[in-house]
Amino acid sequence: MRGKRVLLREDLNVPLKDGRILDYKRIDSALPTLRYLADRGARTIIVSHLGRPEGKRNAKYTLKPVAAALSERLHCDVPLVPDVVGPAAQAAAESLRDGQMMMLENVRFEPGEERNDPHFAKQLATLADLYVNDAFGTAHRAHASTEGVAHCLPSFAGLLMEAEIAELSKLLNDPEKPYVCVIGGAKVKDKVGVFNTLMDRVTAFCIGGGMANTFLAAQGVDVGTSLRDDDLQPAQAMLEHARKRGVEMMLPVDAVVSAKFDDDAGAHTVDLAGVGDSMILDIGPKTAGAYAKTIEAARTVVFNGPMGVYEKKPYREGTRAVGEAMARATARGARTVVGGGDAAAAAEELDFAERVTHVSTGGGATLEFLEGKELPGIKALEA
Repeated sequence: MRGKRVLLREDLNVPLKDGRILDYKRIDSALPTLRYLADRGARTIIVSHLGRPEGKRNAKYTLKPVAAALSERLHCDVPLVPDVVGPAAQAAAESLRDGQMMMLENVRFEPGEERNDPHFAKQLATLADLYVNDAFGTAHRAHASTEGVAHCLPSFAGLLMEAEIAELSKLLNDPEKPYVCVIGGAKVKDKVGVFNTLMDRVTAFCIGGGMANTFLAAQGVDVGTSLRDDDLQPAQAMLEHARKRGVEMMLPVDAVVSAKFDDDAGAHTVDLAGVGDSMILDIGPKTAGAYAKTIEAARTVVFNGPMGVYEKKPYREGTRAVGEAMARATARGARTVVGGGDAAAAAEELDFAERVTHVSTGGGATLEFLEGKELPGIKALEA
């Protein structure tokens, strides 16, 4: 690829506050592909989005801080071109020399991006000779820079995209057993697809978060004022499905509760019978111990959501216990994967991200992959 201009789609949608980057994980995850291209003499044109500017220029969503961070981490100049397409972008692309790179301004400043406008995709394609999609986190979006442009240029997966597909595919294709899915989050209905896809594969589900309350309520347990789905039918159907398949659905036997969500000082542990009018905000120590024992005995573990409101100190021990058990399982040779989004944020916050096999950079993309859905950004590379 020496001398070739490569249009590289990355997901550098990092959290910012007052122009300061709060989390560099997505930037650091992109570095191997950027270095690979530079070392081989490619002329790299980096494309990314940031936030939701809705097709309009908005200084709040400029990629200037990201370009500066890349320059610092790569020890080379990564200039930000103020346009995405047009004469200025074309001239900048044509001025690149072997091994150099530049970044286009936020691709979502262009109204044609999220519409997957074929004309805009062709404009992007004119900047380069090859296209590489390394943005797994946006692979579930059929946008011009993630799907459309792949039909205009010879197209390839980047190293991060390749790694994500390889690791997540192992969770679906003949995983080693015992196989445990640790699943949390607010609502059962948001993860019905994951439950249904993994039901035929896993040995057990360890369930926490708001969705555990829904499953408990579906079994007739009084969960007080806890967050849960109004419709219990999906949870009831899933429990029956698991019973028929011989899959263990592990649910809390105790909980950390409080009278109100913002009453951290009132947090205390009760058995389920003692929830009363309180709100469940984390799994209790008995539950955490049972989950940890199951996880440590597993050969494959996927963590797909926190066990409680881990952002608050009184309600993070359940998620911490699960993470530590995953780390111990990893040390014993198990494959352990953190499924992106809130799960990845919890793993970073509670310091077990570096001690598992893989932490996905996707949020919605990871969820849809685990649901067995076809992701447009990946399908376009296979065409």
